[in-house]
Amino acid sequence: MFRLAFIALFSLFNLFPMSQDQPKRIVFFGDSITAGYGIPIESAFPALIQKKIEEADLDYQVINAGLSGETTAGGLNRIDWILRSKPDVFVLELGGNDGLRGLSMEESEKNLKAMIEKVRKANPKAEIILAGMQIPPNLGQEYTSKFKSLFPDVAKEMNTKLIPFLLEGVGGDPKLNLSDGIHPNQKGHEIVAETVWEYLKPML
Repeated sequence: MFRLAFIALFSLFNLFPMSQDQPKRIVFFGDSITAGYGIPIESAFPALIQKKIEEADLDYQVINAGLSGETTAGGLNRIDWILRSKPDVFVLELGGNDGLRGLSMEESEKNLKAMIEKVRKANPKAEIILAGMQIPPNLGQEYTSKFKSLFPDVAKEMNTKLIPFLLEGVGGDPKLNLSDGIHPNQKGHEIVAETVWEYLKPML
């Protein structure tokens, strides 16, 4: 059975009732890329990961907690509600909007670390994956370079797994993105799912 849970305006306890025989939970906590902006939610990479899980006969439920336009500050504000689901695996995909808006990298770093700490407080045994992002050099080479190093630096300091670049093989390719040149199309999400699966599968 296809068990993709999309968090929207539902009660978390009603959507995910606690029971002894429930599957383990993988939360994808991110922005418009995770949310599948511009494409059907069932074509977004978290849904494709759920299909791979079921094909591998693994007992995990994917929760898509993506929100378009989300920044690390916004994520930090809403993460406590999401963590009531007690995730076993937490994939953190935030920071791209911070970079596109030229926000303070010191604040972005602080927010990413705070979210990781909150996940560990909610479930000390949770596996955490930080998804790295990159941005075009519109804001200057120095900012772009520092932004690229933000994610590996946080992953190293916080001892989390790292996907070096979530959009590897997709970013910048017009054939794999929507007309805005930022968000992956359905084919792009298929490639993103393969990238994520490479890092996620060994944890399951």
